[in-house]
Amino acid sequence: MCGIVCAFDIKQDSKSLREQILKMSKTLRHRGPDWSGVYQNTNAILSHERLSIVDPISGKQPLISQDGKLILAANGEIYNHENLKEEFPDFDFQTKSDCEVILALYKEYGADFLEKLNGIFAFALYDEESGSYLIARDHMGIIPLYMGWDKEGTFYVASELKALEGYCSKIELFPPGHYLDSKSGELIEWYKRPWEYPLNEETVEAQIKSIHDALDSAVHRQLMSDVPYGVLLSGGLDSSITSAFAKKYAD
Repeated sequence: MCGIVCAFDIKQDSKSLREQILKMSKTLRHRGPDWSGVYQNTNAILSHERLSIVDPISGKQPLISQDGKLILAANGEIYNHENLKEEFPDFDFQTKSDCEVILALYKEYGADFLEKLNGIFAFALYDEESGSYLIARDHMGIIPLYMGWDKEGTFYVASELKALEGYCSKIELFPPGHYLDSKSGELIEWYKRPWEYPLNEETVEAQIKSIHDALDSAVHRQLMSDVPYGVLLSGGLDSSITSAFAKKYAD
């Protein structure tokens, strides 16, 4: 869960727009009842509604780099964040949040780091020094994200459609597996895989063990949490299998 509402390329007075953003963000409070945070300057406003899962003490958002130049509002979980942090021994991490590693990756690689992330996410990152921003959504669109424009031309992104309704004259789905870098102004597809395209069935063999091991690994890494978790079991084959894997690693 968690929810974000962000405005960029602001054409109005940012102080008055802040009040509007807070109203928009309030419609997402059910997604993040544990914390509400907001960042504002003349060119950007980032608001975040937090559900505390990893680092409930210090992982409040928006996350801000130690030098104050990078600001991040993210919804999702980065499962390999601990391994990624090992690449940046000199980066001054301010929290133990799994999403903060996005700041380090952006500082090192610009927009060319999304393939490094093993997780589900939708985020908005603002670079205060250059005035640019980066918006991205995970490979399959597991985390929701919408974008819109108001009549003045201010650009918005939000976790739910209803946060934009009544404020934006144009609203679109932010496509899965894409990012938008304001430096180019173009939506770029960053996630492409051969299996997305039709294959000759005769060339495909069932890899039962590979599927088993991949699902086992996926359930294991997604148990990442600093708070108690539970399982919603419908009794179908899929939830029964994932519940069995969860029980295997519960201890």
